[in-house]
Amino acid sequence: MTSKYDYVTYAPLPAENAVVLPLYYHPNRHRHSYLRRCLYSVACVAILAFLVFLLYPADPTIQLSRIRLNHIRVNSSPGPTLDLSFSLTIKVQNRDFFSLSYDSLAVSVGYRGRELGLVRSKGGKVRARGRSYVNATLELDGLEIIHDAFYLIEDLTKGVIPFDTDTEVKGQLGLLFFEIPLKARVECEVYVNTNDQSVVRQDCYPA
Repeated sequence: MTSKYDYVTYAPLPAENAVVLPLYYHPNRHRHSYLRRCLYSVACVAILAFLVFLLYPADPTIQLSRIRLNHIRVNSSPGPTLDLSFSLTIKVQNRDFFSLSYDSLAVSVGYRGRELGLVRSKGGKVRARGRSYVNATLELDGLEIIHDAFYLIEDLTKGVIPFDTDTEVKGQLGLLFFEIPLKARVECEVYVNTNDQSVVRQDCYPA
């Protein structure tokens, strides 16, 4: 009995006719992956450097924003003495992103390299990236000027007396649970007109 379906048997291909293709890697795929890793690394380093720049504590800046000579008087009897009164306004600027607490602010006034007097103000607090103005008054009565009498007479003849001011502030920066000590100092040369008791010029620079 014959079937109506005929089965055809195919012989397998000879082994020498089989073709094996190697696994192909696209060269651009490796290049793109390498570039992405490099970009990620550069971005991480840039973000870390930016955070360090923001959080790294910087000393506050202080500036003698105003100085006013209230009065000046030279006494000749019984000896050459000097009466002085200064009103000062100091600006304290906090450049950090954390609040600054300062214990005190000290201002000294000198003449010809010799300190005449020192005044201290109470402590305070400056907000992050903020500024604060501190007022201080220095009173000097009966100051002996025997050693500088010659220079003082010469300056009085010119009508201008040069004074030196040295301002210093010390405080702490509140960084999370830590307190980092900070300090700033500025020195100024102040030239005062003896006729109208006004400040002619002042040159300030950080010390």
